[in-house]
Amino acid sequence: MHNRLLWRLFAINAVIIATVILVVWLAVDYLAASYFMVLMDEYHISPDDANALFLDSIHRYLIWGSLLAFALSLLLSVLLTRRVLRPLSRMAEVTRRVAAGDYSARVGLEGDDEIARLGQAFDRMTAALARLEHQREQMVADAAHELRTPLSNVQGYLEAMRDGVIQPSEEVWSMLLGEVQRLTKLAESLLDLARADAARSDLHLQAVSLTAMVEEALELGRPMLEARGIRVECALSKEADRVYADPDKLHQVLRNLIENAGHYATEGGRLQISLSRQREFALLSLRNDGQTFTAEDAPYVFERFFRADRSRARGKGVAGVGLAIVKELVEAQGGEVGARVGDGQTELYLTLPLLPSTSTATERTSTATEREALSLIDNRTPQAR
Repeated sequence: MHNRLLWRLFAINAVIIATVILVVWLAVDYLAASYFMVLMDEYHISPDDANALFLDSIHRYLIWGSLLAFALSLLLSVLLTRRVLRPLSRMAEVTRRVAAGDYSARVGLEGDDEIARLGQAFDRMTAALARLEHQREQMVADAAHELRTPLSNVQGYLEAMRDGVIQPSEEVWSMLLGEVQRLTKLAESLLDLARADAARSDLHLQAVSLTAMVEEALELGRPMLEARGIRVECALSKEADRVYADPDKLHQVLRNLIENAGHYATEGGRLQISLSRQREFALLSLRNDGQTFTAEDAPYVFERFFRADRSRARGKGVAGVGLAIVKELVEAQGGEVGARVGDGQTELYLTLPLLPSTSTATERTSTATEREALSLIDNRTPQAR
């Protein structure tokens, strides 16, 4: 590649130089010679010999100048090409190493020119691939653990009952049913993640009351929250109530967030849910007592297979899948997700596009007016479909 690009750059320069030489050569032959003849006639000098000497001299110097221009062009092409191709060759080498599975390879370019920025972007991509590969390996190990434990229990009890060591009883059947339910939950979590990936092509966006959806999700999660003694405090603004979303997918998002808070909040602590307006979006925040992850982990908690605390996640399904589903579903509906920690609390938040509204009277209009509002939103966020 190095030699091919070198000769291409030199060929470009050579074509330009040759064109200039041709133009100058023709100009000398057709213009300068005529001017020279006029001068010879004016001063009564025989023009034939002098004209020939003049043209030979001009052509000779033009040829030498052309050869010098070609030499300088080749030299500059070599120097500049090496300077440009050195980081590109480095990137090609790093690409081969990354393709072979070595995610520790880095280009390591410094500067602010286009090639340096390209190398820095490449390093960021490689770092993201390395992090994703590490999370994938953790996920495989975690999924294997989650599968092995209930399967081993089921196998052990079935073999014991087959050999007559244990007699079938209601307690044994209940235990086996619980292990099977753990396996079912694991399979459903992975299936939900696969469905979330395809959510953008299966959206049914409409006007939704976010307050009602939050209250419904809280009602479903209340037994789990009460069992852990978690107090729920809500501050839901009416200005951010009407959003443009898919109710089924939004319901899944809220259930996953509340379930996450219920599992990882400090026992006997608080879960604060707030809803406010942020420009053309509704901002929903869930803040619970207990610092579930560190500030360094905050940008990655919504990535699939991420585990902030692997030991605490054991026995609760595939950790890292629930919040990854939230991220996919929210972004499919035109919103964003994020996480923050501080002061002994963990906050997960999301945004969703609001319905356009001008006054209270507008919200009391007919169904036709609401359809018009939906049409406006639909044109504003075509990417959500």
